[in-house]
Amino acid sequence: MNPRTFHPTKAARFLVNKQAVLDQFLAALTADLATLTRAANGAFAAATDPDSKAENKYDTRTLEASYIARGQAKRVTELQEAVQAFGALSGSELETGSAAALGALVTLDGPDGVDHYLIGPCAGGTEIVHEGIAICVITPASALGQKLVGKRVGDVIAIRPGAELRITSVI
Repeated sequence: MNPRTFHPTKAARFLVNKQAVLDQFLAALTADLATLTRAANGAFAAATDPDSKAENKYDTRTLEASYIARGQAKRVTELQEAVQAFGALSGSELETGSAAALGALVTLDGPDGVDHYLIGPCAGGTEIVHEGIAICVITPASALGQKLVGKRVGDVIAIRPGAELRITSVI
């Protein structure tokens, strides 16, 4: 897109129900939480099962199971926090001309095509397909998130030397 011919008021607006997108992300995180909770419970049971006692000094099954249980319990806590944080996001669309901020759906147009992102509080990298459109969560702490927050439709951000993305929609 030529910067001289770009008109932010004429930019193609990403038409989507923002609340439906947030609900879909929340459903995906909730499903992940349920699956991981079951796995964590299984790992805890394996780590505390009396039948899994070490048979000799080289048998580390119980120790390994406890490491897995601890890691999964930590991930369960992270997902619980993510579900809570996504549940608190507003599905209201931002006013035209608003800057990208937490909870914004942002569309970027670049040399590789158009990409859609949700600036989320956590769970970066989580991706859904909503009405045939892939939308990925990025956090304000990520490299791309840091470049997007505060930017508006029509702004250009450099992602690497010689590669730029133009913001075409912020809702």
